[in-house]
Amino acid sequence: MSDAVRPFQLSIPQEQLDDLQVRLERTRWPDPETVDDASQGPQLANIQALVRRWRDGYDWRRCERMLNAFGQYHTQIDGLDIHFLHIRSPNPDAIPLLLTHGWPGSVLEFRDVIGPLSDPAAHGGSADDAFHLVIPSLPGFGFSGQPTTSGWSVGRIAGAWITLMQRLGYTRWAAQGGDWGAAITTTLGYMAPESLIGIHLNMAMFQPTEQERAAASADEQAMLDDAGRYEQEFSGYYKLQSTRPQSVAFSLADSPAGLAAWIYALFQDVSDNDGDVEAVFELDHLIDDIMLYWLPNTGASSARLYWETMQSMRQGGMPSAPMTTPAGISMFPHEQIRLSKRWAERRFAKLVHFNELPRGGHFAALEQPAAFAQEVRASFRFARG
Repeated sequence: MSDAVRPFQLSIPQEQLDDLQVRLERTRWPDPETVDDASQGPQLANIQALVRRWRDGYDWRRCERMLNAFGQYHTQIDGLDIHFLHIRSPNPDAIPLLLTHGWPGSVLEFRDVIGPLSDPAAHGGSADDAFHLVIPSLPGFGFSGQPTTSGWSVGRIAGAWITLMQRLGYTRWAAQGGDWGAAITTTLGYMAPESLIGIHLNMAMFQPTEQERAAASADEQAMLDDAGRYEQEFSGYYKLQSTRPQSVAFSLADSPAGLAAWIYALFQDVSDNDGDVEAVFELDHLIDDIMLYWLPNTGASSARLYWETMQSMRQGGMPSAPMTTPAGISMFPHEQIRLSKRWAERRFAKLVHFNELPRGGHFAALEQPAAFAQEVRASFRFARG
């Protein structure tokens, strides 16, 4: 049946790994940057070190075993196979929680919070804060199907996620997201299906009004400055993928080093890393994430989500009225797009939690997993029996 939920076990054929090895060994390198920092993009020495590790010491089978141990599934929704992790809490009263990743992330963004969220008692917390976790791969990402026609916009994905939670038998659930996950989770909040009890965001999709800009406090002005810096210095990938995704697709599909550099750039630019990416992200963890683009060849299909969103925005963006779904928001200081509590209160009519954290950036669940888990728990305590 098309609505069946099917267990999925990863077992990548060895010939694919052998092909990757050959490609890594035959990498043709560009000349190095002409500056002594990352202002031109990922530095040659960093990507060469990543490729050396990928080629000589990295073990994909370790990652494969981890994903299989979490519990992987496929189900067809709206004509497309959706891959997801499903982790049931030992607490039968746990709240089902839908976690949605972004680009260039994957389901592995949540690797370090799966245990603390699903089994908090085993991680120094209270069993009363437990969640059942559903972690889907976005269409065109990871081991989900790749759309062959246009139309898979944020709104369509949000509708698919509602179907997924219904199919799993959850009649009362919450949703969380950052990056594209924030866009989809925000859309869910506005759609307000009866089963959705609330949302949590670690990135908020919003544009300040002229009045808000003019009346900005010092802290709010710093947020505006960071957003401006993102637009001027870090958003080249966004503009390209929003307008001509196929122009970079050939490189992402053919060159593992090219794919790695394209992904590494964002981990470098928008995380809280003080100039040292690998002090925040283990190199093998970065390679794990890159592999979820390389192995299923989703460089092109994932990039097209930006183009799809640009098309749908021309028909109208998010609603302007305040959202009535209960919402929790956690602002990590090195997230480039942030909003203040007073700005949030104008957009979220039921703001049940708001906090500004001392450390962390765009990839909050990977950078600060303990703080991220605490923020999620705090956001949904209002819904506990």
